[in-house]
Amino acid sequence: MKKNISHFVSLFLILILVITGITGCSGKKADIGMDDSGNGTEAAKDSAGYTGGADNSAGYASESQAGKSKMDASVSMERAADAGDSGVSVEVLPENEYGKKFDTEEYNAIVENDFISVKNNPLSTFSVDVDTASYSNVRRMIYQNRTVEPDAVRLEEMINYFKYDYEKPENGNPFSVNTELSHCPWNENAKLLLIGLQAEDIDLEERPSSNLVFLLDVSGSMNEENKLPLMQKAFIMLTENLNEKDRISIVTYAGEESVVAEGTRGDETGKISSAIEELTPGGSTAGSAGIEKAYELAEEYFIDGGNNRVILATDGDLNVGITSEGALTRLIEEKREKGVFLSVLGFGTENIKDNKMEALADNGNGNYSYIDSLLEAKKVLVEEMGGTLYTVAKDVKLLVEFNPAKIKGYRLIGYENRMLNTEDFNDDTKDAGEIGAGHRVTALYEILTVDSKQELPETDLKYQSEKQVSDSKEWLTVKIRYKEPDENESKLLSVPVDESIYIETMPDNLAFASSVAAFGMILRDSKYKGTASYDMILNQLENMDVSGDEYKDEFISLVKLMENTEE
Repeated sequence: MKKNISHFVSLFLILILVITGITGCSGKKADIGMDDSGNGTEAAKDSAGYTGGADNSAGYASESQAGKSKMDASVSMERAADAGDSGVSVEVLPENEYGKKFDTEEYNAIVENDFISVKNNPLSTFSVDVDTASYSNVRRMIYQNRTVEPDAVRLEEMINYFKYDYEKPENGNPFSVNTELSHCPWNENAKLLLIGLQAEDIDLEERPSSNLVFLLDVSGSMNEENKLPLMQKAFIMLTENLNEKDRISIVTYAGEESVVAEGTRGDETGKISSAIEELTPGGSTAGSAGIEKAYELAEEYFIDGGNNRVILATDGDLNVGITSEGALTRLIEEKREKGVFLSVLGFGTENIKDNKMEALADNGNGNYSYIDSLLEAKKVLVEEMGGTLYTVAKDVKLLVEFNPAKIKGYRLIGYENRMLNTEDFNDDTKDAGEIGAGHRVTALYEILTVDSKQELPETDLKYQSEKQVSDSKEWLTVKIRYKEPDENESKLLSVPVDESIYIETMPDNLAFASSVAAFGMILRDSKYKGTASYDMILNQLENMDVSGDEYKDEFISLVKLMENTEE
């Protein structure tokens, strides 16, 4: 008996020592501002200054606050943010079985376009892209003091986020074609070519009627302030711009899909808003089943000649229902051919399935946007509602033919996942990107003239010679194929470009677009970034008046923030 008591006392003393030791260690870590993983505690993190206050125009931290410190990308933490009007609030990473928080965001790998010999490949063909998700997602990472994921940086989406001063369409064309040419600010051996399309805008008072189905993710993963609550505010803003000719249906999905509203008139704002406000998160994600129901309602209330569209809002985690990605793609493509398009809005952090959401929108003839704040929701769903909802040209493809007598090489900046084969350009069965009302599409090429000092690998051709080269003074020709929204046969536009458009002092459109491209290349540490630097970007933009454009003004603040962070 005594032996048992002694054994019990020993175990008790050991337990006390263990508890005391743990408490002591824990207290010591608190004193020096470290947590169990060796990262800063909340007290230390507060000094980093990440807030979501309304003082900043984008609803994020002010430049001086956010610039105080850049947290290591591996830090798993709760971020203090003001819920306010910014829509950015406390975000907690999910925990694994060991209680450690982790990041489950997914991005497709990007293999950057290389320089290509005109002698071997004079044609460059790609599909347009009006998505803007990459920029707002990257902006979110910067403001949260996270290291930017390189594969989240899609340069064409960064560039296309902004408005440019392009000419308006004429002669009944759905868009204008603009070109600018100047020196390349990061590569002294290259020139920089801008190709810009500006779609015709529409009068919202005379716009086609809309048959919209909101497909809203209310699964458990949406239970964060910058997910479901922000999504609710965003869609309520959209409904305030609809009228009695529009029809709204709402499908939610979690453990199973649920029809919250069906064929409701657009002017029944109170009814629609109440249905959205009453949504609560919970359950697994049955995204595919929800998509089937949404398309069913879109077809039931289909408006001939109208805008028939499903708008999917999610953090991207579609993991229950139709498990085959191919089957889901075929469903979306089938409905697209019947005139029902799909647009995708991404919300939240740490669980973004960027690759899935972009693919869904691409296959559905829609666009993909990432909503990180109420300001961004207003931009996408109110300010740019025409472009977000109304397609003016579909299956838009660009083909640039370079003259080997003038140009020896070129590199398309971005559009890596939009490249097409040459034969796809004239193939009207080949799907391509869409342009919405008022949208802009901008593409940049680094081009090497025949006298450029930059070396470029070439392969000698047996059946061609320099004698066959055209003596045309044109440098290149931009060709564009597109279809009217309700047509299946494409039309062709062709614009020749020669040296006459070259301007040594870079025009504002090209100056800003190239600055955004340089910024993206720096963030992804591109091997093509050359001499690009934050200081170079700021010098290039210092005399540009962006006071009337809050988004461009914020971009300059982002560049300054990153420059200060590096110092």
